[in-house]
Amino acid sequence: MNRDLLRDLYAAAAAAALVVTAVVVGTAIQNRDGSLRVRWPPLLATWEPHVGPGTPAALAVAVAVVAYGPSLAARLRWRTLLWTVWAAGLAWTWSLALVDGWYRGIAEQLTTKNEYLRVIDRFDDIPAALRDFTRHILIDTPDNWPAHVAGHPPGATVTFVLLDRIGLGGGGWAGAFVITAGTTAAVAALITVRLLADERLARRAAPFLVLVPGAVWVGTSADGYFAAVTAWAIAFLALAVTGRRPAWTGLASGLLFGLTMYLSYGLTLFAVIAAAVLLLGSERLRPLPFVLAGFLVVPVVFTSLGFDWWEAYRLLVTRYYQGAGGVRPYGYWVWANFACTVFIVGLATAAGLRRTGTALIRRESGTDVRLGILVCAALAALLVADLSGMSKAETERIWLPFALWLVPACAFLTGARGWLAAQAGLALLVNHLLLTGW
Repeated sequence: MNRDLLRDLYAAAAAAALVVTAVVVGTAIQNRDGSLRVRWPPLLATWEPHVGPGTPAALAVAVAVVAYGPSLAARLRWRTLLWTVWAAGLAWTWSLALVDGWYRGIAEQLTTKNEYLRVIDRFDDIPAALRDFTRHILIDTPDNWPAHVAGHPPGATVTFVLLDRIGLGGGGWAGAFVITAGTTAAVAALITVRLLADERLARRAAPFLVLVPGAVWVGTSADGYFAAVTAWAIAFLALAVTGRRPAWTGLASGLLFGLTMYLSYGLTLFAVIAAAVLLLGSERLRPLPFVLAGFLVVPVVFTSLGFDWWEAYRLLVTRYYQGAGGVRPYGYWVWANFACTVFIVGLATAAGLRRTGTALIRRESGTDVRLGILVCAALAALLVADLSGMSKAETERIWLPFALWLVPACAFLTGARGWLAAQAGLALLVNHLLLTGW
């Protein structure tokens, strides 16, 4: 065993030790006083070993990607590879979701008491609902919004309202939309890595973006949709700053960045990753006017319809501390959040992050350094989110959009099949031993 592989295994072991520590310490705290407000620390999940109709498919997809993923990624034509990654990601995410069955795994996920679909009927008049939105954020207000609605700007809720308006109402369609949209994030990440680093690294990362353990939560929460929107905002920005039709790609990027502000307040931290993209681009200034023009569209629309983003955020901070956020101990979650992140990105990514640090220190390859900068920007955004104290628990879904950008670090690994098997094994264990709904 060579020295680099041994160090990779040490990094993976350290990540596993962090998870075990978070489980043991978290269970003790939760049993003592219940302050963590999660049933299976550090995850918001319930221990319930089970199999389901998606189990055979999930196993088949895992075996196929482990066996053939690296070789196919190396030799398929680029566009064919992108379509293949999306198709494989869809198969992986659908099969994992269906381990819990159609109703519990998909159709009911976005219809529970804290979710967006519970308020569809209150948006019959969208402008009126937006004007009135801030009046129902605090817990002690009449008809206060469910937790996820109150905890986010109304962009996500409006998305599901519009789906309902075009005949795609109910939890089944909402779940299908989230999975279909969310799995495109891997394609956007590959395009970005190819543009800002090189195609070799993008191809090496491709199988890992398919078998990402975070697929468990892409199939159970709207944060998979958020991950797709932010990923494509970054991909279009990468296209713009590398000279690929900077006018329309810049506009598209700006439009999506504007939308992210109305999906989740925390997604404003994608400015850190966007800054890294600008740094790595060969034409940093040319597309900026188009990006800014696109960025203004969504804020102007929501503001003109009566929604006050800043006031809503101020009230959200109060609401956060009125609920579980005011009880959950910062001293535990400030480090246990990263144990949740291990569940999203897998042990292979932990090893890949070690390799990323080595690439940045040694600077042996310019393309490796460029990928390292992109990965480190995502890690920096996560650190800010963590230290803010506004991310205590549930980060296995909340941090999905950011965690996606850590996974390309796996391109630096050797022995891809072994690491892919570890990624698949983690996702399969989580989905068959725990219920991860909200």
